[in-house]
Amino acid sequence: MLRSAFPGHFAAVVAGGVGAAVVAAVAAALVRVRDRRAARYGAILGAVGVGAAYSLATASGTPDVDAVERVHFLEYGLISFLFYRAWRARSDVSIVALPIAAGVIVGTLEEWFQWFIPNRVGEARDVLLNLVAIACGLAFSIGVDVPPAFAWRPRRGSAQAIGMWGGAAALVFALFVDSVHLGHEIGDPRTPRFKSRYTSEELFARARDRVERWQTTPPTKLVRLSREDQYMDEGLWHIRRRNESWQANDFAAAAGENRILETFFAPVLDTPSYAAPGLSRWPAVQREDAERRIPAGAPEYISHAEPYPLLVWPRGAFWLAAGLCAAAPALAGLVWERRAAAPAALAV
Repeated sequence: MLRSAFPGHFAAVVAGGVGAAVVAAVAAALVRVRDRRAARYGAILGAVGVGAAYSLATASGTPDVDAVERVHFLEYGLISFLFYRAWRARSDVSIVALPIAAGVIVGTLEEWFQWFIPNRVGEARDVLLNLVAIACGLAFSIGVDVPPAFAWRPRRGSAQAIGMWGGAAALVFALFVDSVHLGHEIGDPRTPRFKSRYTSEELFARARDRVERWQTTPPTKLVRLSREDQYMDEGLWHIRRRNESWQANDFAAAAGENRILETFFAPVLDTPSYAAPGLSRWPAVQREDAERRIPAGAPEYISHAEPYPLLVWPRGAFWLAAGLCAAAPALAGLVWERRAAAPAALAV
């Protein structure tokens, strides 16, 4: 909506809105502080400084993308504040740990949803961005609204809550990584090596399915609240990399990407879509020209067309490690509670 309302000025409008919101929040926060000013001012300004530094350090260089990512600091600053207010009365370390764990769950689920729908991207890097924003928002919240009392030692029930929420956050993140980042290396003799979320057999099965399905219902209409066709999306990765390589006179890469496309993603080449309205298959003359112009002695080409990391990890080993990471904090919390309760029971 904003893009269509302000064509060519989207990034400037979003950046201006974010800047104005930050200035207004800082001004309101500083006016509210009445005591312990040095520490509270430090928490407020430190949160803003860390957020600004992280945004600059991780900037992609694409103004629209960077503007949207800076909105995350406002979004998760507000989420942190709400979770902090919900647990503020605990007055122990859980007022820090629980908002972070809950914020990570929300941030991971948001990125998962963005990965699930068309024309959006969600990856672990964005979850890390959300985590930094959560930490900054929490520091800001504590500076604005200091708890009436605080102890680093968990009170009764807090260790178990921290463990359960921490384990839940680890489990949700592991499910996200499994869906988005775990993949396979494809080593077909007809193509360069490349990574995919699917095995070669699954890619061929999806190709056959799309040939049949797209004959009657080609994906020419973008339905924003629908499931992304991840097979088509992977084909588009390789089309973009092929075309960019051709424009850059990197003929080994262009020819290699084209072999991947013709072998595994032929339906994406031969079917118009909302992302590629025309046919994307190269004419035979262009394909032969690219192959002929590969320099003699060129090293083996390995495709890295994926826009975010795909990890070739054994799924069983991954879930063993993830299960331990999820269970460890939950068990630690239960052990802490039992040990804390033991002296009280002996005293009685």
